[in-house]
Amino acid sequence: MNKVDRIYELHRLFKERRTPVHIDQLIQKLGCSDSTVRRTIHHMQDYLHAPLDYDEERNGWLYERSQAKTYELPGLWFKPDELYALLISHHLLVSLEPGILSEHINPLTQRIEQLLAKKGKKTPDIQNRIRILQMASRPQNLDHFQQVAAALLQEKQIKVLYHGREKDKTTERVLSPQRMVYYRSNWYLDAYCHERQALRTFSLDRLHPVAEMDEPAHRLSDKELNAILTKSYGIFSGKPKHTAILKFSSEAAKWVADEQWHPQQKCIHHKDGSIELHIPYSDPREILKDILKFGQEVTVIAPEELRNETITKLEAALEQYK
Repeated sequence: MNKVDRIYELHRLFKERRTPVHIDQLIQKLGCSDSTVRRTIHHMQDYLHAPLDYDEERNGWLYERSQAKTYELPGLWFKPDELYALLISHHLLVSLEPGILSEHINPLTQRIEQLLAKKGKKTPDIQNRIRILQMASRPQNLDHFQQVAAALLQEKQIKVLYHGREKDKTTERVLSPQRMVYYRSNWYLDAYCHERQALRTFSLDRLHPVAEMDEPAHRLSDKELNAILTKSYGIFSGKPKHTAILKFSSEAAKWVADEQWHPQQKCIHHKDGSIELHIPYSDPREILKDILKFGQEVTVIAPEELRNETITKLEAALEQYK
């Protein structure tokens, strides 16, 4: 039984008893030594402000009667390493999208720093000691983010203006938000589009919320969402239509072999150190970009359409340097 468990057990025991609990009973109940029991009790008194009284005649402890019914353990108390982990988690959240959760996180961060100070620990310089580097992230409008998140959590339909980059066109949509996704340093919204009567994925930075509707959102089950959104490669939805077979050189394989490109990928190791990845996909655009990043270290074996498109892209890139 660790320290936290001992405190909870003592608290439960003292709440149930109206008479002092003898030290021998506490030792037996907690399964620890006399000194450990006394240290735990002193910790409850000094740090958790437990209303503990000591009865000399009975050599036992009990909660002071006037506070026994109302006293509860504080809701936020942790060991120093747990407090450090919380601070790092908060730093990560703030770094993912500055400003979005700051007003809620900052008071909690200050409380954690106060708890560390009470334990004689200094607040670590997390901002400079732990760096969160993001590539190609797009800034989010804080008000828009919060409006979309509120509609999602309250299961309400929302009217938006959506500007698609590919067609450079703005359309008005009524959406039933299903999930918000943080992917490759950017936010996306998976939503049921009432105009298209189908599930779509929207880049959140291209959404301009107009109004939250009174109508409840049209909800899809997790099973339906996963079947449509997580079977294919990357951010593109839909049932996989093809399987990309990519052969990586022995040099690239040192890194790629330990990476997960897709939950259902298949990896084949060859004697020369090279590997083959078999990856299901429906839309070639994203997987094609990832293939091109590896240049001469990867060869598209199949399907033929993906192989030919890769060749076309590489030849067009080479023309830029002639």
